[in-house]
Amino acid sequence: MSNPEVEPRETECTAASAGRGIQIIEPRDVPLGGLRAMDVRRTLPQRARSLIGAWCFLDHYGPDDVAETGGMNVPAHPHTGLQTVSWLFSGEIEHRDSAGFHAMVRPGELNLMTAGNGISHSERSTPETTILHGAQLWVVLPESARHEPRGFAHYEPPVIAGPGWAGQVFLGELLDSESPVTTYTPLVGAEIRLEPGTALEFGIDPDFEHGVLVDVGEAAVLPLAGDAGAGSGSGASPTSVAKDHLAYVPPGSDGLRIEAGDAPTRVLLIGGEPFAESIVMWWNFIGRDHEDVVRARADWQAQLAAAGVADVAVEGAPGPAVAAEGGRDAGAGELDPDRYGLPDGEPEPPLSAPPLPIARLKPREQ
Repeated sequence: MSNPEVEPRETECTAASAGRGIQIIEPRDVPLGGLRAMDVRRTLPQRARSLIGAWCFLDHYGPDDVAETGGMNVPAHPHTGLQTVSWLFSGEIEHRDSAGFHAMVRPGELNLMTAGNGISHSERSTPETTILHGAQLWVVLPESARHEPRGFAHYEPPVIAGPGWAGQVFLGELLDSESPVTTYTPLVGAEIRLEPGTALEFGIDPDFEHGVLVDVGEAAVLPLAGDAGAGSGSGASPTSVAKDHLAYVPPGSDGLRIEAGDAPTRVLLIGGEPFAESIVMWWNFIGRDHEDVVRARADWQAQLAAAGVADVAVEGAPGPAVAAEGGRDAGAGELDPDRYGLPDGEPEPPLSAPPLPIARLKPREQ
């Protein structure tokens, strides 16, 4: 999914001390565009927290009545330096990308796209979709992998279940279930469903930080053992997490307890080793510094111009023209109009990048 903000903020993310307690992150509403557009609820990145492991972006949307909002219609747009993770609860989305992959995103099935040095893709809800409900997440690629070739993976994780609960592990390992999908840093991602009043305890990697997003119902979260959050046996009380909110659990616990309230509860659990590299995020690009992002944008605009897209502002060769729009020099060499490519069979022209910020923004701490 594209970041639809008209004036996206540049975010420089660095590893930071996690602290001891659970942190509750409130969502902020972001419209996908247009007067009838669906809204998404964004919990990552925020000023309070930029990353959970290598997870750097989390948009949560729906249940959305497609007849009222028109559903999801995101024309081709670029990404670099990341993997996109699509997970649906209801509805269906058609995915096309410039690596030649054409796939459907369906409930309970993972679609993971690796951008590497550059890819473009589109996402549209299908005509058969009446209710659209799901999450879109991004994962930062580390320096060792951020120039990997474009790629795509589809995986339908098996349903695992126990008394009062069921779940699917779509990335990493949890609850004695392991995903075969490749990630470039240690990660975990899972959907967990709880019947009313159910409490589920399970082991987690103590080196990971975790996030618990409540999609349906209301949950209470308690770290177990370890030295973070003062878990089981210490008399600590679980932390309540309201619907649409994200609970951050710092590293140091080797178990987690999630309790459902009086209604059926569904959560997404994400986690990973704290990401040690400094990154800059702006719009749909992730780089290591401001210049990386400026160059990524300039290459995308050159791609659109080469494809004959009308009304595209192109800076030309890297240098003063780029700086005149607020960015810094995009670096030596000519622009690369083939860096991203474009999907085949698109019914609409691709998205042009927003204007760069007037000046470099200050780094944002965790």
